[in-house]
Amino acid sequence: MVTTTKHPVLSPRALNRATLDRQLLLRRSPLGVEDAVAHLLGLQAQNTKPPYYALAARLEGFRPEQLSTLMESRAVARIVTMRSTVHTHTARDAVALRRLVQPGAPDRELAVFVGRKGLDGVDLDRLAARSRELVEERPRTPKQLREELLQEWPDADPLSLSVAARCILHLVQVTPRGLWGRGGQVALTTTDVWFGDAVPAETADLDETVLRYLGAFGPASVKDMQTWCGLTHLGAAFERLRPRLLVFQDERGTELFDLPDAPRPDEDTPAPPRFLPEFDNLLLSHADRTRVVTPENRSRSWKGNQAFRVFLLDGVLAGLWHLEETKERVTMAIEPFEAIDRRQREELLAEAERTLEVMGPQGVPYEIVFRAPER
Repeated sequence: MVTTTKHPVLSPRALNRATLDRQLLLRRSPLGVEDAVAHLLGLQAQNTKPPYYALAARLEGFRPEQLSTLMESRAVARIVTMRSTVHTHTARDAVALRRLVQPGAPDRELAVFVGRKGLDGVDLDRLAARSRELVEERPRTPKQLREELLQEWPDADPLSLSVAARCILHLVQVTPRGLWGRGGQVALTTTDVWFGDAVPAETADLDETVLRYLGAFGPASVKDMQTWCGLTHLGAAFERLRPRLLVFQDERGTELFDLPDAPRPDEDTPAPPRFLPEFDNLLLSHADRTRVVTPENRSRSWKGNQAFRVFLLDGVLAGLWHLEETKERVTMAIEPFEAIDRRQREELLAEAERTLEVMGPQGVPYEIVFRAPER
């Protein structure tokens, strides 16, 4: 006879409030910027501005210059990690987490390019060694790196060469790329050169990373964490940690793990509006995203491979926002998916004003408009 173990059930709303609390989105946190980046295990940074808007939605007293200062001092950096996408990490996580996730998305992406035959005849060990020599001599753009590598492998696909180098080596995007208010091409060097002896070349401990993930995104399933980091077969790590964790289940019976002392607010806890950047990790870090995205709205924040800026109402995805910036004026357009009432409109307006006061250019007037949703 098979006995099924029953665990306490967490509703989508209970999961929503717990996750928002871990994500610093129920109330703005007094954490410092570096501590917040560490707590969140990095900020999705496929574009340059999202990390700044992500922190503006989460931290009390945040100013964009604070993150830029940390980037210039090399306390944080931009690097490809989870899901083979660019994240802004603390220096230690930039090294340790990249080493941890290497067998996941980076290696799988490399295999795809090898499989396309664009690297036929290319010795990957030699490619890695030559690429390291080039980017450690001085930071190089992907185009510059391709041009140099083509001299040795003229018959190879140029894009495959630079992607392979990025997948194999642990490459930081050097400043001024990513600094607030300053432009800069992607230029790459190794973590060894960028951080030097200040950061040990350690791989993040998997069990510790599970605990950190739950602290930032829990309660969560094994598949949730695998979706976040791009690794597979993480069940054994959760089993090792099971005696130290609480176990719940969602309404479909999926096991959800959590830290015993982590916050799980009451379902009725208010969740204020928040304006989030495109690709915010809140929306990307669970296999089951229904805790923050209703099924009917799941496809409305994307078009092709492009994500839109979104806002939350009562803790769930409720619409898009758009920003038009000129030297004379900044216009923020708010586009709810459904009709909103007067109170919601006033709360959105107040949060929009706060966002623009923090993030908008000093001395440039702004306006906020509401648009009917596009169908």
